[in-house]
Amino acid sequence: MLPRFVPRALAGLLVCLAVLLTGCAGDPGPASRASPASRTSPAWARGTATVEESRLPAEARRTLALIDQGGPFPYAKDGTVFGNFEGRLPEHRRGYYHEYTVPTPGSPDRGARRIVTGQGGEYYYSGDHYESFRAVLR
Repeated sequence: MLPRFVPRALAGLLVCLAVLLTGCAGDPGPASRASPASRTSPAWARGTATVEESRLPAEARRTLALIDQGGPFPYAKDGTVFGNFEGRLPEHRRGYYHEYTVPTPGSPDRGARRIVTGQGGEYYYSGDHYESFRAVLR
């Protein structure tokens, strides 16, 4: 006959084992909280900060719609070659990237915001005149 504490100890051990095998119900961690789009980023976006299109400023989403339509664009420089002189985007031959203005409300000029596209289907957003870029996940 087993001592009284053995069934309780065995039950406790089984509970601990079940928790270890199935995982805790606590915080799943940042990778699990990430949106599905960020977990399946295209190869060209890997290693670059990303932003989902829906989280861009409204003006950037309108600029993307204009790019999809092929224009007309409100600024003469829209669609011109972006030289990537800062080297913040992956290196490609000249002419690979093109830039488009994202209007900045209240700015007397084109402002600092841009969308840069690549010939491989890449879209990048810069809110600080090319100081940084985020790959746009569409």
